[in-house]
Amino acid sequence: MYDVIISGAGPAGSKCAEVLAKSGFKVALIEKDTSWRKPCGGGVSSRVFKYYPQLRKLDLMPITGITIYSGDYHKLEYSWKEVAEPSLTVDRLEFDNFIRDIAIDAGAKLFDKNLSFDFIYKNNHKIGVKTKSPNGTKEYFGKIIVIADGMSSKLVNLSGLRNKWKIDEIGLCKCTIMEGKNLLDKSAISLFFRRYKGYGWIFPLDETHFNIGCGTWLEANIENNLNQVYNEFIHDPNLKKFFPNKNYKEIWRGSYPIPALGVKEKSLFKDNIMIIGDAAGFVSPISGEGIHTCIVSGKAAGDTAIRALENDNISNQTLRFYKSYPNIKKIIRNFKMKVSIVDFFYENNGLNLNNMFHLAETDDNIRDVVVNMFLFNQAPTRDFLSKLKSMK
Repeated sequence: MYDVIISGAGPAGSKCAEVLAKSGFKVALIEKDTSWRKPCGGGVSSRVFKYYPQLRKLDLMPITGITIYSGDYHKLEYSWKEVAEPSLTVDRLEFDNFIRDIAIDAGAKLFDKNLSFDFIYKNNHKIGVKTKSPNGTKEYFGKIIVIADGMSSKLVNLSGLRNKWKIDEIGLCKCTIMEGKNLLDKSAISLFFRRYKGYGWIFPLDETHFNIGCGTWLEANIENNLNQVYNEFIHDPNLKKFFPNKNYKEIWRGSYPIPALGVKEKSLFKDNIMIIGDAAGFVSPISGEGIHTCIVSGKAAGDTAIRALENDNISNQTLRFYKSYPNIKKIIRNFKMKVSIVDFFYENNGLNLNNMFHLAETDDNIRDVVVNMFLFNQAPTRDFLSKLKSMK
């Protein structure tokens, strides 16, 4: 019997487990496979240091700039080298294991090679989780159940909180870690918005390794084939300037879905259950960034569970604190803003995005608006959007 069962030991689940274990609660951290690398670009905002100061001691790639391209290759560059801490690019296998170990060191008990597939019921109340393991079916009992096992979670679909994701509610992405001599700016990441709803990226991991990938969003998933989109992107003539060699060694490749419409705020909690991370939609609708926001959701759920357990009250009334957590409310507002302008940006094969980057190349005020919108979560003004709309 555990105080809290957490299904999924990625960034969200591991942070939740750490918070609870540090407060002395008994935590079961269930993971399907700690040797699995989540397909992901691996960009991490410097805001992560607030939650994991231990990362400062690691030899990770410091990122102090970004270059963003529109679909017709207008370019915007921005550096925060002199004004803010470096962000990071990480290999998700190494990163996830690092923060998972922090949770284990805090006292959480890890159960690896366990795939959660159903709840345990008593009098129609969910009192635990069933898993499939190499040794057969196992059962874990707990007062509170936290679902953190991503987009493919079987528990979410059985929770009664929401239905399965629809194909036009998600993003589909494919990426590769490659090795070879390259001409990338090792201090900057690059994003390449496309004419369809989606974007590509190149993130340096060290002097010779880089993560390259792309994805489609929403209805573009239906209109495009991901493998074809990926092949077209990595062979785009505009990228050849970064890669002087003909052959690059492929270290790893993977594909994955991500939520594309923001947080499912009406589906975050019920009875003794909370949903966090990708499973709850904590991924930015425009940039696809989700590591930091997933960690925030784990911290909020952990604090909420502590409050519920200390008050011996795991009802909806107590778990409501998770949704009203200040940082969660801020993320939900920000994601709603981004969702509201996605359609506008991609009108007419990305014309408004192209116009925005074209203006930003020559107008410093427009450039500031664009930088603040993409990097600092500030909403664009109506005048700004009207100006883009008026351009032919």
